Formats: sequence, C-alpha cells, structure tokens
Amino acid sequence: MACRYFEGKEQASSYWKHRLPPSDHLIQQLLEFMEKQKAGPYELAVDVGCGPGRGTALLAKHFASVVGLDVSPAQIEVALQRSKEPNIDFRQSVAEELPFSDSSVDLVTSMSAFHWFDRQRFLQEVHRVLKPRGCLVLLCYHLPLDLNYPNCCSHTLSQINKEFSHGFQSHRQTHVGPDHKKLYKDAYDSIPYPVKEWHEKVPVKRTMTLSNYIGLEETCGDYQALLRDDPQKATKLSQDFAQRLMSVMGVTSMEPEVEVIQTYFYVVACKPQEV
Repeated sequence: MACRYFEGKEQASSYWKHRLPPSDHLIQQLLEFMEKQKAGPYELAVDVGCGPGRGTALLAKHFASVVGLDVSPAQIEVALQRSKEPNIDFRQSVAEELPFSDSSVDLVTSMSAFHWFDRQRFLQEVHRVLKPRGCLVLLCYHLPLDLNYPNCCSHTLSQINKEFSHGFQSHRQTHVGPDHKKLYKDAYDSIPYPVKEWHEKVPVKRTMTLSNYIGLEETCGDYQALLRDDPQKATKLSQDFAQRLMSVMGVTSMEPEVEVIQTYFYVVACKPQEV
C-alpha cells in the first residue's frame, strides 16, 4: 500500500524552500536515454509525487505539456503558486490511479517519491499510460548527504551527518525499509522491458548556506516522523546537529556556505513498441 506523508502546509513550504531538484545536467542525461529510444518532439511528461514542483519545472522546455501530480493538496497549492512555466499544470492525484488515458504519455518521472508508492500498482499504471517507446524514470539519492567545507575534514562532517540520521532511525518508515537504493534496484529488476538501464553513484554538487543545509536535512521523512511524535526531541536533535557542525567548521553563525553532494541513483526504462 502507499504511504501518505509531507501533506501539511508547513511541510509543503519547507519542501519548496529547502528540497533540491535534480540538476539540469542530470535531467539532460535522463532525456538522452529517451531520445535514443524515440525522436521528438514530445507531447506530454508526467511527474508523479511532484511535491512543490521544483523538479517538474525542469521538464517544461522539453515537452509541449507537463503535468505534476501529488497526493497532497498543500503541495499542489504551493506548486501552483510558484509555477512560472505556461505549459505546466499541477493536479492532486494518487500515484496508483494516474488520470490519463491508455498510451497517452511520453515520459513518466518520479523524483525521490517512488519509495512512498504502492510500487507494483504504480508500475502497472505507468505501463498503461505510456505510449509505445515512452519512457519511465525513477530517481532518488543516497542518505546521508556528503558535506564539504574549506579547511575542514570531510570525514568528520560525514560522521556527524550519520550520527544525526541515526538519531531518528527508529522512526524510519517500514514501507520504505532500511535501504532506499534496494527498492529502486528491485524495481529495475522487476520491470519487464528489454530496454532499461540502472545507474548509481551519480554525484551532484551544490553550494548553500549551512542554515539551508540544516533545513534540507529536516525535510527527511524519518526526521519529520520524529518531529510529529516528539517535537522536543526532534528540535533538540537538530539544534545539537547544527552546533556540532558549526564547532567543527570553526564558525559562529549558520550563514557560511557549504558544498553539499547528493549521490543519485536511477532507473530508466522504455516501453516496447506494441505489435
């Protein structure tokens, strides 16, 4: 069964402010796979579990129309408020009942959301709505993230990150299991399409303030579960995390910029041409 999280207005706003979409370069890599299977122009892309739509927006220039879907009304509200591209629409929908006719979609993406779905039902729906030679992209990244700061030991920063993550490990959702990557690799193995690829260890580097980095870490689903169940414990855990990072970095504020490295893994697959 699917899981429903991140539906409150505060979470939707935090997702927009702190969550990072894939890089343009990574999106281009994914589209290059699609271009090898079927020449454009492309009519319709659907981004499932779109959240506030930051990743969805990266598809706009490549398709005549893009639709972002999310189960959360609050996420869709933020996406509609923030969207600037005229060819993007956002709709509330579950992932397991896609509101599109058979063989009507060129590309289905899910960016860091597939693990929350009823995965078997979602993949069945993807097969139904994809056009022949249409493509599926399932994208996510490893946790904890890697962190760099000038003249500071990266290993020490990574260890602090791991210890922060361990602090809310008891609230890890059973639907997701202990290893995100295994869910995606299992999906890759289960997809019956002959043309498909599995990629991992794809680094994307970003620069942001330490404050924004802490905000990004706080959007993690397991941390949000702890925050819901024990706000005092979650807040103290985050405050201690920030203080430890500042101490190791030798800074006294949250404004210095750090380099954050997201290491992505992804599945790309092409629906066969039907006879």
